[in-house]
Amino acid sequence: MPSSPRSKLSIEPSAGEREGPAPRARPRRSTGEAALELADLERRLGHAFADPRLLRRALTHGSGGADNYERLEFLGDAALGFIVARLVFDHAPNATEQRLTLIRSHLVNDEALAEIARELAIGAHLVLGHGERRTGGAERRSILAAAIEAVIGAVVCDGGVDAATGVVRRLFAKRLAATGETELKDPKTRLQERAQERGWALPCYEIVSATGPEHAPAYTAECHLEAVGVRARGVGGNRREAEKNAAALALEKLGPAKSEVMKAAETTPATPGSRPA
Repeated sequence: MPSSPRSKLSIEPSAGEREGPAPRARPRRSTGEAALELADLERRLGHAFADPRLLRRALTHGSGGADNYERLEFLGDAALGFIVARLVFDHAPNATEQRLTLIRSHLVNDEALAEIARELAIGAHLVLGHGERRTGGAERRSILAAAIEAVIGAVVCDGGVDAATGVVRRLFAKRLAATGETELKDPKTRLQERAQERGWALPCYEIVSATGPEHAPAYTAECHLEAVGVRARGVGGNRREAEKNAAALALEKLGPAKSEVMKAAETTPATPGSRPA
């Protein structure tokens, strides 16, 4: 079978993807206004949809209608994982499998995807049910991350894998270039490694409060590093995020590790007349 001219690996959408009814529009928005807003989003993505219904479906949460983004999310999740893996593979030709996996997980997770969604203002375009929108669904991390995956799935259906690769490359370029060794590690991991290097007792974490409504909780975690008398508190939408933020503040209090100082010194040009230490 000859390959499609738009991609060596062409994934054709089913009849439901291309010909199904358009998702229910939000009230008080004309067709022209909605089209203009989607065109603006297309410019930010760098892809003009031949079938705009795919993009509208990718922006429709399950609460917003039966014709929603769930199937596209499934496809986008798989496509995003493959495309990012290939970009990482090409970006770090000498990296071990463990490091490649670390870079990929740093780039593709709910937190990172939700951040990209916010940069694209995806939340403003989401079609949500009244209850979901009233409780902050347009800013919920899990929904934003799922919508980004669905948008990638929609690009695959609309323009093929090559088009999706171009979109992902643009969205992740700066993040991929900034994947330094320290940045790839979770603050809790970095703090634990620092303690082990110095022979300190490992840090302990305690949830000191949990407030807010069920749909938007706020946890406060305290990190204890008793060996050096460091305590730090962090706040997050779940226990893990709160502990991670507490660890990041503890690292700030400790200052840079000796290895980080040495690395910075090696990459800083010497000033005229200066002598090595």
